[in-house]
Amino acid sequence: MLDIKLIRQRPDWIKEKMATRGVSPETIDHLLELDQQRRDLIVHTEQLKAERNEVSDQISQLKRNQQDAEEPIKRMRAVGAEIKQLDQDLEKVAAKQHDVAAHLPNIPNDQVPVSLTEEGSVELRKVGTPRQFDFMPKAHWEIGENLDILDFQRSAKVAGSRFVYYLGAGAMLERAVYNFYLDENDKAGYTEVLPPYMVNSDSMYGTGQFPKFLENKSGFEITDSDLTMIPTAEVPLVNFYRDEVIPTEKLPVKFTALTPAFRSEAGSAGRDTKGLIRLHQFNKVEMVQFTKPEDSWDALEAITHQAESSLQKLGLPYHVITLTSSDMSFTAAMTHDLEVWMPAQNCYREISSCSNTTDFQARRAHIQYRDENGKLQYVHTLNGSGLAVGRTVAAILENYQNEDGSVTIPEALQPYMHGMKKITKQQLF
Repeated sequence: MLDIKLIRQRPDWIKEKMATRGVSPETIDHLLELDQQRRDLIVHTEQLKAERNEVSDQISQLKRNQQDAEEPIKRMRAVGAEIKQLDQDLEKVAAKQHDVAAHLPNIPNDQVPVSLTEEGSVELRKVGTPRQFDFMPKAHWEIGENLDILDFQRSAKVAGSRFVYYLGAGAMLERAVYNFYLDENDKAGYTEVLPPYMVNSDSMYGTGQFPKFLENKSGFEITDSDLTMIPTAEVPLVNFYRDEVIPTEKLPVKFTALTPAFRSEAGSAGRDTKGLIRLHQFNKVEMVQFTKPEDSWDALEAITHQAESSLQKLGLPYHVITLTSSDMSFTAAMTHDLEVWMPAQNCYREISSCSNTTDFQARRAHIQYRDENGKLQYVHTLNGSGLAVGRTVAAILENYQNEDGSVTIPEALQPYMHGMKKITKQQLF
């Protein structure tokens, strides 16, 4: 949520910034008109309430003096009726203003590349050299099915498309990856959390998924309830402090969590229909930070480097890009994406997004701290995938595949695989 005071003070600047995210200047004008209407109604209502109090005192005085109070009583009834109507009008205008404000994205940082499409992202760095194969590399789903460690056919029978069964060494590899990530985040000072996998609508609103998710049907809502399956652990982690004041001495707070993520993938028909890249349910290790405003940009770099560190230890080539103003998430002021090299596709694919949402989520979720003067201020929140587990498994299968169909296990994961160094086809049943 944007600060309405800032919008009033700098409307032209806000229009310029919002235009880079596809928001028309007319939307800002409409918001300011509603804001002015709301404030005018408040002033008028307060004036009438003051008049009502004054008339009420007059009536009491007249009655004490046994004088006729019929006219002021009529006036008070009329004022009361007018106040009631104004209160109803105020409620409607305030709701309209809130709805418009709730649909405004965060203000992009000045360093964010401006584009109304995903084209134009800036590569910050490239780490690792893609492996040169002396055979034609296979796609991860083909490798997994040949090794009997991934089963997409039976998962489609049981749950439909965009689900998967991990089997034997495949299930162990998935578990190895997320335990490795959690251990790495623990070393970096993150507190591990096991949060709820369902959240209420206030929580979805607090982190910015609602109302957008409701309108484009991006999530899985539970029928006849106020609950939604989490699209990311960011939602329950950020909302941990919703409607609270975080003690200043605790900042920064750093959380990490392994959870499933549930995505309807609305609007992605025909995209990544095979494999582990775009599933309705997948595991992800998330990182979330709460910081003071002056610390959040350093925190964004730190959270990005933390995700990078895990990829480096796994020996997976990747690059880091800064997303364009229209391609980053609704809540982000800046986003660094990590994209891992996928040999079979001969391209980099997203495996992590690390974002600074500044005070945008904190305003929606009302999360504050007290500054050195004791004044309440909004914290800044940051989030980053550390990392998407299924996509890591896919990257390992493709980058570490061998010509005979086996897959070498990265050295960093071997202790989590009970010493197994290579996945070969095994008879499971």
